[in-house]
Amino acid sequence: MLDAALYDRLLGVAAEVSEPLRTTIAAIGVIEIAPPPHASLAERLFVEVVNQQLSTKAALSIWTRIEAAAAAQVVTPRDLFVPGYEAVLRGCGVSANKVRALHAIREAEEAGLLGPDLAALPHAERSAMLCRIRGVGPWTADMAGIFHFLDPDIWPAGDVAAVGVLRRLTGIEDTVAVAARFAPYRSILARYMWRSRDAAPVAA
Repeated sequence: MLDAALYDRLLGVAAEVSEPLRTTIAAIGVIEIAPPPHASLAERLFVEVVNQQLSTKAALSIWTRIEAAAAAQVVTPRDLFVPGYEAVLRGCGVSANKVRALHAIREAEEAGLLGPDLAALPHAERSAMLCRIRGVGPWTADMAGIFHFLDPDIWPAGDVAAVGVLRRLTGIEDTVAVAARFAPYRSILARYMWRSRDAAPVAA
């Protein structure tokens, strides 16, 4: 759960930027920051690679198929992310490029490159290391930083949803500059933008 003082600080900065932004954050209220849902960084990266450039619904559908395929083989999903299961993954809807990325993440983990020591690194340094892995780009590294490492100060400039909501609420094109006003809590701003997007009514 966000600290009350931090929430008030976010509201104050939002009020200085635009009233619609302040109103949106106020309507959402104090949010809970959930602990990382995945036991390891590799698990988070697997999910994010599959999620890349997909809607939430499409990504969930593919993961459901992967889990079913793994169950049929009496293994876990990560056990499919090695050479030999390409056809199985492609049948689940995973693109060839993403299959290769899943292999690369598994290899990086086995090489000891995704250990807990990464948590102590600044996001920029950690992101640069992760982006050396095939298929892992800045967006994926940002998602890992926000949701796995719980870094409070990342603005995911490559995330269409967060950027689009902030632009709509502020009328300002340069969201990097707007988000900078919320440092060192830009990740929290992003979480509010995603919450706003999720809460928006779907057009008929």
